[in-house]
Amino acid sequence: MKKDLLSLADLSLQELLDLWQLAAILKAELQRGGNKPLLKGKVLGMIFQKPSLRTRVSFEVGMLQLGGHALYLSPNEIQLGVRESVADVAQVLGRYVDGIMARVFAHRDVELLAQHAPVPVINGLSDLTHPCQGLADLFTVFEKRGHLRGLKLAWVGDGNNVCHSLLLGTALAGMDMAVATPPGYEPKTMMVEKARGLARQSGSKITLGHDPWEAVRGADVIYTDVWSSMGQEAEVEQRQAIFRPFQVNAALVAAAKPDVLVMHCLPAHRGHEITDEVMDGPHAVVYDQAENRMHAQKALLVRLLG
Repeated sequence: MKKDLLSLADLSLQELLDLWQLAAILKAELQRGGNKPLLKGKVLGMIFQKPSLRTRVSFEVGMLQLGGHALYLSPNEIQLGVRESVADVAQVLGRYVDGIMARVFAHRDVELLAQHAPVPVINGLSDLTHPCQGLADLFTVFEKRGHLRGLKLAWVGDGNNVCHSLLLGTALAGMDMAVATPPGYEPKTMMVEKARGLARQSGSKITLGHDPWEAVRGADVIYTDVWSSMGQEAEVEQRQAIFRPFQVNAALVAAAKPDVLVMHCLPAHRGHEITDEVMDGPHAVVYDQAENRMHAQKALLVRLLG
């Protein structure tokens, strides 16, 4: 039976750990000279409604390194739900390729792709979740600390799709997460409730609030993201004023644990949600996260397409 990845909640704890272990193996293998062609002859169709640096390059290079091929399909070529229905695209494309990765606006589109495609579908980003980012981020923490259980991640900023994925991933792995957002910008209730259901099973704790200083107290990881995502351009000035107290700067970092890791999924708006001093400082693991997108996704591709 085919398996899709639309959300980190689609994974069990054992599957999550298996992906991280495989990612570490593939990363070490690459550094020693190259990966085995585990996906030789396989083709990944990549549907993009939104532009991307990390998602496109990490999937495309990852498939190449594993002996496969990635096919980039631009917004103009597909026009999901406009030129052709999502169901028709899924059924036709699924007869040409071995897997589909889609970076979309509406989460419903990736759900429909998975419902109708005869091959595995990977959510490369939707307005609701960003599981590939969460998978790579938590792999990075796992790599740096050797475990996640009992650690604390503080999310500072907008309760967006990356926040949703980290809520699910930390809860699954037994890691505490404290979310600090301005009032009215909290993560979606249904995602929080789903994460809390997972947290009850793992013994971890999820807290929501509006005070970044409280959130980062005792934190092993501080995570931030842009204050305005794609599609929110009209709100930029308003959001900058509202989110200013949520900037991750040297003072906020100093309020966490001395060896705190600072994360950002990029692209970053330096001087807004994060300062240059922090972004380029000793606590930041931002570029390690970006690199690990490729390694974590390679593990995912091997498990779904191999």
